[in-house]
Amino acid sequence: MLTGLNHLTLAVTDLNRSVAFYQNLLQLRLDATWNTGAYLSLPGLWLCLSLDPLRQSEPVADYTHYAFTVSAADFAVFVEKLRSAKVQEWRDNRSEGASFYFLDPDGHKLEVHVGDLASRLKACRQKPYAGMKFFDDQSVEPQDLR
Repeated sequence: MLTGLNHLTLAVTDLNRSVAFYQNLLQLRLDATWNTGAYLSLPGLWLCLSLDPLRQSEPVADYTHYAFTVSAADFAVFVEKLRSAKVQEWRDNRSEGASFYFLDPDGHKLEVHVGDLASRLKACRQKPYAGMKFFDDQSVEPQDLR
């Protein structure tokens, strides 16, 4: 049985540049480095950067991205810090809660977001997505969502 997300590994093309981005700009804690990788962390997140010559720095067209939590009080200052560093934005916010969507140096799609699953579900109950269903009774058997 799964108990949570263990870690994220991101393929990078320049390890030193990526470590600097995640440590200095995003303020993750640097825990370890080696010739082809690094471990960084936030409370509840273990991030591995892995040097990969096959990595293409072009962002893909899909919506896959990684979101970090930021407090409402810190959001504007943090976004200004990112903009001052000239990070590339890749999307405008279209959901509840303040969000800023940006790319890391290797084109990984990132987001800083104010809110959590509870606030998102509350907003969705007020304005549900097309075809949205809510599953409040956790004793319900897994369902075929096709």
